[in-house]
Amino acid sequence: MKVGFIGLGRMGEVMVRRLIDGGHEVGVYNRTAAKSEALTKFGAKVTDSVAAAARYGEAVFTMLADDAAVLDIVGRAAGLKDSLPRGGVHICCGTHSVAAIQKLKAAHGEAGQVLIAAPVLGRPEVVTAGQAGMVVGGAKPSVEHCRPLFAAIARRSFEAGAEPAAAAAIKLANNFVLGCAIEAMGEGFALVRKYGVVPEVFNDVMTDGLFNCSAYKTYGRLIVEERFLPAGHRVVMGLKDVNLAIAAAEAVGVPLPSANVWRDRLVGAVAHGESDHDWSAMARDQARASGLA
Repeated sequence: MKVGFIGLGRMGEVMVRRLIDGGHEVGVYNRTAAKSEALTKFGAKVTDSVAAAARYGEAVFTMLADDAAVLDIVGRAAGLKDSLPRGGVHICCGTHSVAAIQKLKAAHGEAGQVLIAAPVLGRPEVVTAGQAGMVVGGAKPSVEHCRPLFAAIARRSFEAGAEPAAAAAIKLANNFVLGCAIEAMGEGFALVRKYGVVPEVFNDVMTDGLFNCSAYKTYGRLIVEERFLPAGHRVVMGLKDVNLAIAAAEAVGVPLPSANVWRDRLVGAVAHGESDHDWSAMARDQARASGLA
């Protein structure tokens, strides 16, 4: 298929490469032109505007940092709402609020366009390896038409149903569970260190038994090695995620008491100048709170 792609951060870049490797033609646009140019060696075609990317092919992807960015890209003059043809498909892959996805669906609906929410599950290196997941929510005919695109990016796409907002809710809930798991790991590592246990030993016990899965193995290793740079998912983005999860929960009357602990650890990391560190750096904030170096 021929598609446009807007937003070439670390995740967007690897997604474009997966699409190209899957045999798709991709026209890319990024506010920083150098990021678009860097992908030409892999076969990407550079477009010179949001409008050009929107009209490049059968659908256009966005992989943007936050609600403000995606709402602007869609709603601005010559943005996606103005530029996509009737029946055109916007595949929104970032982690966004339920409210923002609902606004995007309404805006595209007014223009006779289709929104598919397809947030990605996995760090950039997981996407590169073809082991990521995608949660897909949108009108079934459009989802089916775009399925080859999802297959190029992810190992598996999970069906969230016809409402794009459902896919956003699943992604936020998934990040909530993962964020709380990392925070709990930080507490566990701090506890055993206070008793003189080498962190590697606890990590082996944890990941060889009940928690023998990729999330605990990946983040346990990062915590043991204190390898918080370069970041796969930055502290500041984790803070965005927790705030979006809390807002989504409040909107439907769901208490998330653990979210406040998770959020406080991220705020602590920000206060120590670690906004751009991997969000597993909240384990270091727990260590500081425990009187550990």
